[in-house]
Amino acid sequence: MSHHDHDAADRAACAAELARFLNEARSLRRAAAADPLLAARRDRLRAFQSARLARTHADLLADADSRQAAAFFLSDLYGPKDLSERDAEVERILPLMSSMLPLSGLRTLLLAVEVDALSERLDAAMVGALGRRLDGEVDEASYAAAYRQVGERPARLAQIRLIGETGAALEALARKPLLRGLLKMMHGPAQMAGLGELHAFLCRGFEAFRSLRDAEAFVEAVVSREGALALALFDGAATLGAG
Repeated sequence: MSHHDHDAADRAACAAELARFLNEARSLRRAAAADPLLAARRDRLRAFQSARLARTHADLLADADSRQAAAFFLSDLYGPKDLSERDAEVERILPLMSSMLPLSGLRTLLLAVEVDALSERLDAAMVGALGRRLDGEVDEASYAAAYRQVGERPARLAQIRLIGETGAALEALARKPLLRGLLKMMHGPAQMAGLGELHAFLCRGFEAFRSLRDAEAFVEAVVSREGALALALFDGAATLGAG
């Protein structure tokens, strides 16, 4: 098989996986939105998790060097932000992207969308486990107990691994100086084509990792803290203070 054939096969595989994860995330979001009570509980769960992330990584958010990257991680990759608009844009132009976007960019987007789909699935399970407790203030012990009830240890650890891989992929893209100029040039056309959120996501990720002095250390800090917390919860911890 020639290099061109390998590239085409890799692109086709990426596009198929992207379509699968986009469909999964969309289905889970629609299921939650269809029931106002479930939607409200999902929002409270995500607000709780967002506040926890901000506490765990408070030093990264406070440090001038890592602030931008930490904010991107905690909003665009691992937080409560509604990514349905971005994902709808990706889905709409997937055939074009799979032929035009560099393979490295396509793989980076695939990682981000896979994280999104996995987060939606785990959050839906947490909403089910916490139930009526999400109608009021959630305490750490209840959250920890629901976390263990849901289980999904391989999926939880995969989620954290994918976060690290996405960060590493974004860091590699940020080292390509021509990409910054290309992203700037794409701003107007992307807005006109209804792809503003997808373009903004790529720009935020690029600039966040371009701003880091030591991207590898940053990603390692996030992944190691999240991994330690997950293992502590599975081992019976009743608080979310690890990290």
